[in-house]
Amino acid sequence: MKVIHLLFHLCILWFPLLLLSIGNAAPLEPRDLNTDRDAFTPSVFTIRPGVALNEMSHVYIENRDGNPTNNYPEYIFRLGANEIFEWRLGVNYSVGSQGNVVTSVEAGELPIGGGALYESNFLYGFKLATTEQDGLIPQSCFIMEATTPMYGEEFGTEPVATIVFGWEFPEKWRIDTAMRYAYAEGEENWFSRWGPSVVARIPITNSWEVHAEYFGTFTQGLVEDVSRPFFSPGTHFVINENVEIGLRVGWGLTEEAANFFSDVGLAIQY
Repeated sequence: MKVIHLLFHLCILWFPLLLLSIGNAAPLEPRDLNTDRDAFTPSVFTIRPGVALNEMSHVYIENRDGNPTNNYPEYIFRLGANEIFEWRLGVNYSVGSQGNVVTSVEAGELPIGGGALYESNFLYGFKLATTEQDGLIPQSCFIMEATTPMYGEEFGTEPVATIVFGWEFPEKWRIDTAMRYAYAEGEENWFSRWGPSVVARIPITNSWEVHAEYFGTFTQGLVEDVSRPFFSPGTHFVINENVEIGLRVGWGLTEEAANFFSDVGLAIQY
């Protein structure tokens, strides 16, 4: 099943590239869309004022116990308000088991080997650029969001705060790191979920970037706290100045983490 989903996502990713090759398209000169969905670590940049960016993806998670989890459409709408501020709205549906958080979408935290997860969430918030890179001082931003379940067993609104730091190096290499904190509702009580991450982003061409990432989610306040770290390589390709596609996969590093996940995404701006 894992191989089937990986091949399916690879086909979705590379089909547009095949069409470009067959059509002998002229060399592209796109720019990075600075999407937040192509890795667990969000982009450190806000989008330009007046620009709308739509990001969406499908995530398949192969849990070690229980049914696989599917997240879709993981949609987020980002609207640039000015040079340093953007508004954010989103929606997602999760079905499966357990609560492995492998993207920037929060989901319910079920016990290992726990019951079924059926949850639909509405997301709203903002992103604020806070510093620009100056020597060792990093580029940084702050994201404040909340997720409100529209369907599911839990109905408490969860605040989620994320701080992101990033450094650009020669040849446009980047190292970005983030810490996400969510105050979430469990089966018996509210608890804290911490999400540290670090990603190395390496451009191959002006259209193609690859990355390698470590991230994890660690709970505090549950009857049985869980630690779910992952290693995740990925890539994205900018088809033109307004369209980007991406693929990332990952493997859990502990018995509490999901065995494998794959994530294929699309971003469109206008």
